[in-house]
Amino acid sequence: MPTEILMPALSPTMEEGTLAKWLVKEGDTVSSGDLLAEIETDKATMEFEAVDEGTIGKILVAEGTEGVKVNVPIAVMLEDGESADDITDAPAPSAAAPATETTAAAAPAETAAAAAPAAPAASDGSRVFASPLARRIAADKGLDLSQLKGSGPRGRIVKADVENATAAPKAAALVAAAAATAPASAAAAPATGPSADVIAKMYEGRETEEIKLDGMRKTIAARLTEAKQSVPHFYLRKDIELDALMKFRAQLNKTLEPRGIKLSVNDFIIKACALALQQVPDANAVWAGDKMLKMKASDVAVAVAIEGGLFTPVLQDAEMKSLSALSAEMKDLAARARDRKLAPHEYQGGSFAISNLGMFGIDNFDAIINPPHAAILAVGAGVKKPVVGEDGEIKVAIVMSTTLSVDHRVIDGALGANLLNAIKANLENPMAMLA
Repeated sequence: MPTEILMPALSPTMEEGTLAKWLVKEGDTVSSGDLLAEIETDKATMEFEAVDEGTIGKILVAEGTEGVKVNVPIAVMLEDGESADDITDAPAPSAAAPATETTAAAAPAETAAAAAPAAPAASDGSRVFASPLARRIAADKGLDLSQLKGSGPRGRIVKADVENATAAPKAAALVAAAAATAPASAAAAPATGPSADVIAKMYEGRETEEIKLDGMRKTIAARLTEAKQSVPHFYLRKDIELDALMKFRAQLNKTLEPRGIKLSVNDFIIKACALALQQVPDANAVWAGDKMLKMKASDVAVAVAIEGGLFTPVLQDAEMKSLSALSAEMKDLAARARDRKLAPHEYQGGSFAISNLGMFGIDNFDAIINPPHAAILAVGAGVKKPVVGEDGEIKVAIVMSTTLSVDHRVIDGALGANLLNAIKANLENPMAMLA
């Protein structure tokens, strides 16, 4: 029977997306792994691959369609011997793009139903829904398809299920659970403030421009509202003298110039934070609901401003990498973040984040923690200030203001102070970071 191709959840926070471009057309034959479409999520534009083989019988959602809910059918695939005339039970194309209030309200229920654990393969006791390739592999391996659960659309058994008959169902269940809980978590934050209608009436008679919220802005609003409401923040502040770092940086950049490498102050900050998480290992942890997860490596996220929002790409194992390696990786991640070309694993994870607004001339600020991180360092500009030296004399130094926002569920005051002191020590003694 014809098989529905569903709108995939390409990131944990994705509830809907834009079908940016079809890479196939009706009548094309595809195999597992072939690219079907480009889909814009709340964070990036990603390629969507086929999980099975067959022929594209009908495209239900036109390219360029916005607001396509996860798990809504976007196309229909035909098996060997089937034709477009067999597509009689497929949902109407209008189901893909909610056009009315009723359809939009029904979408979460449809998503939850589609994301539930895969139904038994033999739904009516007589027929097992499986792809031709899966049937051939199962026959070769002597597997009973009726005993398997499918990870394909509507519980259909696909190639991956029969290649690993025990691991695939578990993976499917995890994916389904993530898809089912994502909309619920996004909706968990209660509505605050006056309604949109009330606000619109307040500005009647004034010239305004209504700006539509895209997926990224909706996600940022939901996650940071939830973070500020549910994470018990406290703040630690420290001024850091940068004279030694600036001198050392100039020397290094002169040495690295033939290799085309130029280190930024931010590269040193990333390294300093990564080493501090190793020096104060109890602070290198995340909140995981009913427990904490203590990290071994220093996976440091860095906020990158892009048009309409921001990304926090993660530099994994940052404590192990040289300054030049961190610099090159950060430049690559930032460039691809601005083009929205990052894969989910490149901006998920980490235990600690850095937000640097010093380059915009901001002296100091307080950053909001991005869960499940336990802390975020807000970095201000380095400016010349009078300071009292160890000998009691007043001198002029380049001073950078920092604020560490801390999740009190994970890090207590003394532990947070130790972490910030370690960051300060690393930055004020930069040569030691290379030892």
